[in-house]
Order: sequence, then C-alpha cells, then structure tokens
Amino acid sequence: MAGIYWFVFTQVFDRPVGSEPYIVFLLTALLPWMWFNGAVSDTTRAFLREAKLIRSTKIPRTIWVNQLVLVKGIEFFASIPVLIAFAIATGATLHWEAALFPLGVAIQVVLTIGVGLIIAPLVVFFRDLERAVKLALRFLFYASPIIYGLPDLAPLGLEQLASFNPLSGIFSLYRAAFFPEQLEWFAVAVSAGMSVVILGLGVLVFRRTERAVLKEI
Repeated sequence: MAGIYWFVFTQVFDRPVGSEPYIVFLLTALLPWMWFNGAVSDTTRAFLREAKLIRSTKIPRTIWVNQLVLVKGIEFFASIPVLIAFAIATGATLHWEAALFPLGVAIQVVLTIGVGLIIAPLVVFFRDLERAVKLALRFLFYASPIIYGLPDLAPLGLEQLASFNPLSGIFSLYRAAFFPEQLEWFAVAVSAGMSVVILGLGVLVFRRTERAVLKEI
C-alpha cells in the first residue's frame, strides 16, 4: 500500500502535501493505521466467531477484544523494521521526538480497545453493523492524516477540525520521530481525552450488553 501511494503521489501526480522522504512520511502513519483498521475490523466478528467457547468459559469476555488488539499490535511492532529500513535507505533523520513513540502506542491501545468494546457486542444484535464499520473505516482512512499531514490542512482552515479525529494526534506522535514539524500538541491532547472517553463508553456498553450477548450468540 505504501508503495502504491508513494508511486501515485510522487510519480503520477504533483504532490503538494507531506514531507520528504515521502515513503517514510507515509509509513509512519500507514503502519499504525493498519493496526487500528485490522483490530477494529476483527472485533466485528469477535463474539460470533468463537460463540461456543465464549459461552462455555468463565474468563472475562473483554479478553476476546483485548487479544485482537494485542495481536494486531504485535504485527505493528513486527513491521517497524520495514520503516527503519526505508528511513536508512532514504537518509531520514531521527529526532528526539522518537521518545514520544510509547505515548502514541499507549493512546492507540486505549482508543482501539474502547472502539472494540463498543462494536463487538453491538454487531451481535445488528449484523449489518459489520458492513457499516467497513465503510466507516474506509472513510476514516481519507479523513485521517495518513497521505497528508495536519499542517497541510492549515491553508484550508481545517487543521483544528481535523484535530478532533482521535487518530490525528496519535499519528502526529509517530510522525514526530522523523518530522518534528508534524507534532501538534493540541491534537495529541484531544486524542488522549477522546480515547479515554471512548474507552469508558466502551466499558459501559460492554457491561450493559454482556448478558444479552451471551443469550444471543
């Protein structure tokens, strides 16, 4: 995917957004996006796929969502050497902001688990929600600063509005390792606050629906 976007926006079109080296710029947001996208997509089938096992065990049912987030998170960490290889090959400079990487991971874990705890039980009652989630994720990809950065939206007056996308601050933290100018603390604060709220809402939804889910599956 990174190769396709790099080719399209550097070889086919005259790209007015992002920073150089563009392949590193892409990967610093595309890799965490794949973690989020993969985990949320999988949580739509978290309870339906293992229905018999879930009904027969006494362990906390939240583990079925948490383990999906963890698995995709491991895949994310396994892909980091790819980013490092491209950074070395293109001569990208690593800055001290790389120390903010764990903060980005922490916020993303909170956000992804929260979203998963909301979606997983609701899909049991509304099966069409699985398709809706896929469409929403497709829209969210282009609404998130992946192929472009938050500062690129400033001339359009959309930077503050885009900061209320909880993924914006997370990607800002990851990108800052190679592109310090992409770090937007307002977006980071919004992402952290929204992630905590979404996690709280997810826990609430999960607890309210757990018994009904067990009966439905």
